[in-house]
Amino acid sequence: MPSTISPASISRSPLSTSVVLSKGVSRLEATLKLTTAILALAAGVYTYLGVRELLNGSPTTVFFAAVIYSVAVSVGIYAFWIFLMQFMPHVTGRGGRGLMFGCMLLGSLMIVAMSSWLNASALAGAAAVQQHLAITVQNYTRDLDTANTNAIAAQGLLPDIQLASSRFAKLADAERAGSLTGTAGSGTVVQLLTQMSGQLDGLGQEVQASGKRVSALYEQGGKNLAKMRELISDRGPISARSDAFASESLALMGVIANLQQTSVAPAVKRAATSLSSGFIAPAAGGRSGDLAERQTAVVGKVESSIAAQATSLSDAADKILAMPRVEPARFQSLTPAEAVLRYASDFIPSWAGAISIDLMPAVLVLILCVVHAAIRREGLPAMSGSDMTAGELVAALQMAREVEEARRTVPNETKDIPEPPSEPAPAEENVTSLSSARHPK
Repeated sequence: MPSTISPASISRSPLSTSVVLSKGVSRLEATLKLTTAILALAAGVYTYLGVRELLNGSPTTVFFAAVIYSVAVSVGIYAFWIFLMQFMPHVTGRGGRGLMFGCMLLGSLMIVAMSSWLNASALAGAAAVQQHLAITVQNYTRDLDTANTNAIAAQGLLPDIQLASSRFAKLADAERAGSLTGTAGSGTVVQLLTQMSGQLDGLGQEVQASGKRVSALYEQGGKNLAKMRELISDRGPISARSDAFASESLALMGVIANLQQTSVAPAVKRAATSLSSGFIAPAAGGRSGDLAERQTAVVGKVESSIAAQATSLSDAADKILAMPRVEPARFQSLTPAEAVLRYASDFIPSWAGAISIDLMPAVLVLILCVVHAAIRREGLPAMSGSDMTAGELVAALQMAREVEEARRTVPNETKDIPEPPSEPAPAEENVTSLSSARHPK
C-alpha cells in the first residue's frame, strides 16, 4: 500500500522556504538602504565634529572644509556598503567570494582611518584632553613635592649648626671664668670661640631664612596646582581651559626652579669648607710664657673641634646636594584627536562606539550572504536528472504520484458527503473499436 504524504510536509518543502526568504529580502531592501543611509549620516556628523578641531583658518573656511569632508565621508561609506549589499551575496565562487571579503576588509580599514578615529575624537575628545591635564597635574604635584623636599632638606642641618654655635659660646663663657687656660679674662681663646660661635650662628640664621622662602614658594606652587585642578573640573570649552592650564603650568615651573635655587645646602657646604680650610690660629696674647703656651694648646684643640664640625656639616651638605635635581616636563597642549590617540586604551568604549557606527553595515552584508546562500541551497533540486539512475527515477515518479494522490484525497476526507460513483464515459461516435476493424462484416 503506498505511503501518504501530509499537506504540512508539502507546505514545508524547500521550494516554499526559498520563496519565503526571497520575499523577506525584497521587503527589507528599502529598510537596508534606509538603515545604511542613517548610519552613514551619523558617521558624517561625528566626522564633522572631529575634523573641525584639526583645521586652522577663518571660521568660514573651517566650516566649509569640515562640511565637505564629512559629506564625502558619508557618501563614501553609503556607496561602499550598498555596493557590497548588491553584489557580495551573489558571488558564489570561492575565489570571487574571497576577493569580496578582501575588498570589505580593505574598505573597513579605510573607513576607520578616515572616519572612525574622528568619530572617537568627537565622542571622547574633551574627556581625553581632561585626562591629559589630570596626568600633567599629577606629574607637576610630584615634581613640586620633590623640589620642596630637596629644598627643606638643609633645614635638618639647623639643629647641628645651632648646637655647635651654642657649644662654642659656652666655651667662650667658660674661658672668661678661666676654665680652659686657668686664667680668667677675655683673651685670645675667648675671642676665637666667640668668633666661631658667631659664624655658626649666622649660618643658622641663613638656614632659617631659607626655610621661610621655601615655605612661601611651596605655598605659591600649591595655589598654581589648585587653579589647574579647577580648570580640569570646569565646564567651559576645553580649548580655553587648556590655554589657561598652560599659563598656570609655566608659572609652576618657575616656582619649582626657584625652590631648587633656594636650597641652602650649597651655602652650608661653602661655610663648612671655609671653617676648616680658612682657619688661621691666632697668636697667643698672654703676658707670660706659661699663659701663652696654655693659650696655644687650647687654640689647637679648638681648631681640631672646628675641623670635626666642618667635616660633619660638609658630609651632610654633600648628601643633600647628591639628591637628583628635578626637571619638570614642559606642558604640551593636545587637540582632542591627538589626546584620543594617545590615551586610546583608556577610551575603549568610545572607540568601540565610533567604529560600530561605521562598520555596522558589515553585519547586514553578512546576513544577506547567508540568506541568499540559503535561497540557492533550498530552491535547487537535490540532484539533476542526468545524475539519477533508473531506480532513482522510478522512485521519484512514484513519489510524484503519491503527492498527487494526497492532494486529491485530502479534500475528500474533510467532507462527509460520499463521492458519487463515476459513470462510464460515453463512447465517441467517430471512434471505431479495434475488434470491429479486424473482423469486418
